Amino acid sequence: MSASTQSQALNAIVFLYKQILHKDMDGLTDLVRPKRFEYLPTVLSPNEVKAILESMSGRSGLAASLLYGTGMRINECVTLRIQDIDLTNKSICIRNTKGRKSRVTLLPEKLIRPLSQHFIWRKQLHVNDLNRGWGFVDLPNALNRKLRGAETRFEWQYVFPSATVTQDKLLPHVVRRWHMSKSTLSKALRKAVRECEITKRVTAHTLRHSFATHLLQAGTDIRTIQQLMGHKDLKTTMIYTHIAADHCKGTKSPFDKLFD
Repeated sequence: MSASTQSQALNAIVFLYKQILHKDMDGLTDLVRPKRFEYLPTVLSPNEVKAILESMSGRSGLAASLLYGTGMRINECVTLRIQDIDLTNKSICIRNTKGRKSRVTLLPEKLIRPLSQHFIWRKQLHVNDLNRGWGFVDLPNALNRKLRGAETRFEWQYVFPSATVTQDKLLPHVVRRWHMSKSTLSKALRKAVRECEITKRVTAHTLRHSFATHLLQAGTDIRTIQQLMGHKDLKTTMIYTHIAADHCKGTKSPFDKLFD
């Protein structure tokens, strides 16, 4: 079994004895905890990223470009709201984060025009929804009670909406438009990877890893990368130094020397 499975089983036994049976377990000091295997994340080359993004189009293509251009997680991307993107200051405020702590990341200049055009389409979609009596969106932290009418305002709408609308189960008169599904974006990304004939295992998170690695290779300070990625501990960001290390570059294999 994997190291995490073994650790989970041991923790369950310890919890049972201490919290349920209220007994002390002797002999645990001699146990050796299994060591987890440290995986290095898959990273794409800049040419591979370019080929994948050029193979994608529409809303999925724009969302994938944001994943690589900002280093966001896929859940952070699909739950972006209109007000979170500041085209003037070229920044994005990410609120639905893994650690429940908002952060600000950069907005690539070359995505400003595509996003502006996307917002025009998104505004028209919202107007059409309102005309049909829809246009409702879910709000976090009970803001629908605190901010009256906010759930139909454009600034609270999702940047990447779902293609379908859903009727609220508790409020039959409320029809909501949720955000794009993560699976929709993942399927479009996998299709592009196949078309580009890339043999690496590529997921949406691979674009995030590539973003951090390429910044590091370009000489960006690792503290800056930590803030952009939203890592609480610098050790998490340090893993990219192993991928971007230059110690292997310029080193020639002895196999090549045999046939010089």
